Amino acid sequence: MREHTHYSNPIGVFDSGIGGLTVVKEISKKLPNESIVYFGDTARVPYGTKSTGTIIRFAREDIDFLLKNNVKIIVSACFSVSSNALPYLRNEIEVPIIDMISPGVRAIKKKIYKKIGVIGTEATIESGTFERELKKSIKNLEIYSKTCPLFVPLAEEGWTTGEVPLKVSEKYLSFFLDKGIEALILGCTHYPLLYSVIRKTLGEKVDIIEPGKEVALIIKDLLQNKNLESDTGGNLKIFLSDIPRNFNKIAKKFLGKEIKEVNLVSSE
Repeated sequence: MREHTHYSNPIGVFDSGIGGLTVVKEISKKLPNESIVYFGDTARVPYGTKSTGTIIRFAREDIDFLLKNNVKIIVSACFSVSSNALPYLRNEIEVPIIDMISPGVRAIKKKIYKKIGVIGTEATIESGTFERELKKSIKNLEIYSKTCPLFVPLAEEGWTTGEVPLKVSEKYLSFFLDKGIEALILGCTHYPLLYSVIRKTLGEKVDIIEPGKEVALIIKDLLQNKNLESDTGGNLKIFLSDIPRNFNKIAKKFLGKEIKEVNLVSSE
């Protein structure tokens, strides 16, 4: 960590779009004194369908933006970046960076599971990163993975309950019903908004793991260890590379509150 890093410096969070605001919501809940700078690359979303090389390039640019804002920690709220780019970029980054894969692994390790499921974007699932990291830490664990591409537009459209999302959930998640999974990792920041239909599809016996909740706990531990906890009231600054239509309406669903100000910056 840089020697000039100060406890009052903000936490930086970035994502390919606005889904990472679900992670911001969890951080703000557990660490209300921490300021947060959020960058969403909404002009180039989604990352999940792009090549690894393009995801790496975009992620490097996103991280550079946050470093210019003198952040003390960076959270890659994008699962596609966490699984495809960070293994190549970590050595370039001068502050601690938290990915979205290790929090899911950490949550799974808290209980004894024999069979789990993972859902995410094409880039996240095809990378196999969750499977590799889980198998490094847990022996004899059976892992079943599936892409759920329609969950993202459903979440952004606000269709998170009712017949349509339930039918989509049943279409995707019926894959897991005969596997006997005991837990399901939500491997995309949009998916927590569809928690109720996912729960209804899988039933009450399957644990639903939201890595964003674990991220906040990891940050808290890291700040305590580095003596970098802020003791002042936190604030949130949001930067986007494009302001989508109906942004305020959509973002309120992700963040859980009204957004007062948005700053537009170029992603180039």
